[in-house]
Amino acid sequence: MRSRLLIPVAFVAAGCTLGYLTASGRLSDVFAQDNKPAIQPSPAPTLPYPDPPFRGTIGRTTADSKSDFPQPVQAPKGAPNVLLIMTDDVGFGASSTFGGAIPTPAFDKLAARGLKYNRFHTTALCSPTRAALISGRNHHNAHTGMIMERSLGYPGYDSVMPKSCGTIGEVLRLNGYSTAWFGKNHNVPGWQSSAAGPFDLWPTGLGFEYFYGFIGGDVNQWDPTIFENTSSVEPKGALTGKAKADYHLDSDLADHAIHWIQDQHSLAPDKPFFAYYVPGATHAPHHAPKEWVAKFKGQFDQGWDKVREETFARQKKLGVIPQNAVLTPRPANLPAWDSLDAKHKELYSRMMEVYAAFLAFTDHNIGRVIDAVEKTGELDNTLIVYIQGDNGGSAEGTLQGTTNELAVLGNGETETFDYLFSVKDELGGPMHYNHFPVPWTWAMNAPMQWTKRYASHFGGIRNGMVMSWPKRIKDVGGLREQFHHVIDIAPTIYEAAGVRAPDAINGAKQARIDGVGMAYTWGDAKAKGRRTTQYFEMFGNRGIYHDGWMACTTPLVFAWEPEPKGVTPSSFKWELYHIDEDFTQAKNLAKEKPEKLKELEELWWAEAGRNNVLPMNFSPQATVAAIFERPSLTRGRKQFEYHQGTVRIPEGTAPAIKNTSYTITANIDVPEKGAEGVLVTQGGRFAGWGLVVLDGKPVWAYKRTQQKKDGIKITGPDKLAPGKHTITLDFTYAGKAGEVGKGGTYVLTVDGKKAVEGTIEATVPFLYSIDETLDVGEDRGTPILEDYADRMPFRFNGKIDKVTIELK
Repeated sequence: MRSRLLIPVAFVAAGCTLGYLTASGRLSDVFAQDNKPAIQPSPAPTLPYPDPPFRGTIGRTTADSKSDFPQPVQAPKGAPNVLLIMTDDVGFGASSTFGGAIPTPAFDKLAARGLKYNRFHTTALCSPTRAALISGRNHHNAHTGMIMERSLGYPGYDSVMPKSCGTIGEVLRLNGYSTAWFGKNHNVPGWQSSAAGPFDLWPTGLGFEYFYGFIGGDVNQWDPTIFENTSSVEPKGALTGKAKADYHLDSDLADHAIHWIQDQHSLAPDKPFFAYYVPGATHAPHHAPKEWVAKFKGQFDQGWDKVREETFARQKKLGVIPQNAVLTPRPANLPAWDSLDAKHKELYSRMMEVYAAFLAFTDHNIGRVIDAVEKTGELDNTLIVYIQGDNGGSAEGTLQGTTNELAVLGNGETETFDYLFSVKDELGGPMHYNHFPVPWTWAMNAPMQWTKRYASHFGGIRNGMVMSWPKRIKDVGGLREQFHHVIDIAPTIYEAAGVRAPDAINGAKQARIDGVGMAYTWGDAKAKGRRTTQYFEMFGNRGIYHDGWMACTTPLVFAWEPEPKGVTPSSFKWELYHIDEDFTQAKNLAKEKPEKLKELEELWWAEAGRNNVLPMNFSPQATVAAIFERPSLTRGRKQFEYHQGTVRIPEGTAPAIKNTSYTITANIDVPEKGAEGVLVTQGGRFAGWGLVVLDGKPVWAYKRTQQKKDGIKITGPDKLAPGKHTITLDFTYAGKAGEVGKGGTYVLTVDGKKAVEGTIEATVPFLYSIDETLDVGEDRGTPILEDYADRMPFRFNGKIDKVTIELK
């Protein structure tokens, strides 16, 4: 039984009784002589709770004294464990639970003993959804109106979640819970993501006592960059440089979560836990074990049009969408499946099989975590919230799909269809960073319009969600149709735990909680929805829900298309839907009801002003300018010095050697047996550069993608003799100031003498990688050169005095 610690909150006038708050923020049953509470509870507690007073007695010695140890805060009696799960980039119509073609038995099983929610909404993009989820505040109020990498110097967009937005982790930890975070964290500002910190916006600074996962938007599932708390660690198998049959990050995350849950139960069985489990799947790269991909062979040969129609039929049969729902049509700029030739169909079917395997494998591992809770005997009193996707399916794979998402979408590289077809059997494995084509995304978002990034339409913001709590939720297998938003999860958890959102945390006054609790839906399917208004905004695409109506803007372009110039708020047309009667936004009523549309447009602007949405940014110049205005560990520095063993420096805190001339100098000592190994690298298999020693000779390698045509390798003619040497790489950039991605000339010298020279036609303009890093003396993650892939991390066998990078 979980007792409650009594904490003093005030001393009333002389002769009155002390009043106490429990850890839940409620007054305890400490009564004055009239049998009424001596004081009334404050509107909300201040966390952490005050230190309890010493209740013993102190004499001259312990013989005439009575001891009294301070007792830890304990959670309210009967407080449930909480397991909060959210996947990545999964559309409403992907999972079998909501009629999709991909089997998700763990999601199905949870729904069978809980409740499905078919009108649950996110923000349309990962960082904003995640900030809103863990704080209970609208994403702009959490200063995360955009992903970390596109932050702006305005309150709604600066990517620095304020202390006034305390998280679920912090509130529950200070109320007696054990807390942990497993998986993705895309909520650390870029300039705070290195070993230099600060760490107050890392999970361990946000109330999570343990973190095992990755920092950033996506991660290589075969060779991940992983942090345990704030330290970089190399997960078992990753150091081989190639995928081992027994290693995949998704399984690794489940293993760590299971171990943590088991430890909590063994060590403190009466203490509730809060586990936040957020795998990187199914964000690109779509990586899945071969045996899982094989399970789906031939299952998508009918194509995206047919799969979407089949999904729609299943959704109606399951009752997860209304019987009068309309299947929205395929956009005109997406090709019909029947218009493709046989080779295109073969490649695209394979890409979909890989994606399906990735989601099914992830659900399997989520099931393992849930099974671990069940084995502790705690499932009955565990609230499990499983959100299938932090936004709709992603359209970032372009019309033909890609083997290198960042290179194609971020750096403007191109891939031919012939190349894609030639590697189709390798997709899902470690040699590619693959993503399927947009029409499959559209099919996975059935029956909605649009995709991830578009906050205006349900294809971007509507995600299937299930809640289960056997001790409390009795209408098992039921459906809930109230309109809700990701900000409503935090207050729901607080209500379940019996705690109140605090007035202050660690001295910081807390902002209002924007969410509303959803517990009222658990016992009444027909309960009137309590979320009456909710705004949406992302990339200028806007929406506003109010009392059964939804007004929204028409997107100007798809994710893979160039952004138009000269955009203003008036560039967008507005649409109007009566979504209480039109589940899929299929019938635009803008012309029929202009007054209603105008009313909702004005309401959007009011909500925007109230929630830090302004100013809206349509300026590419402002986005670029912000890069040079954000806090930085590197801005203004021309020279950087590193030492052997300095590894895992993220790109946001590494020297910016793109689009400029530079010199890299390594002062080394070659052992008697000869030199071998990495001197310095940045990036990896899919883009990056490296100065290495192979077979005793100095080598410079640079690549824009994993394709052989997109890189250069130059090797000095002579082996390095034992002793001290200075290896220098000079790059002269051919582009003018302001030009990006141009080529240039490399000159490799040894001890001041030119060893070899080479020219490259183009370089990486923007990003080498989202998850790979700069490493000195070894190569973490994936290799720059496949020559040493089986010898990773290919540590230099001599001594590196220092590596200097000088920007010209």
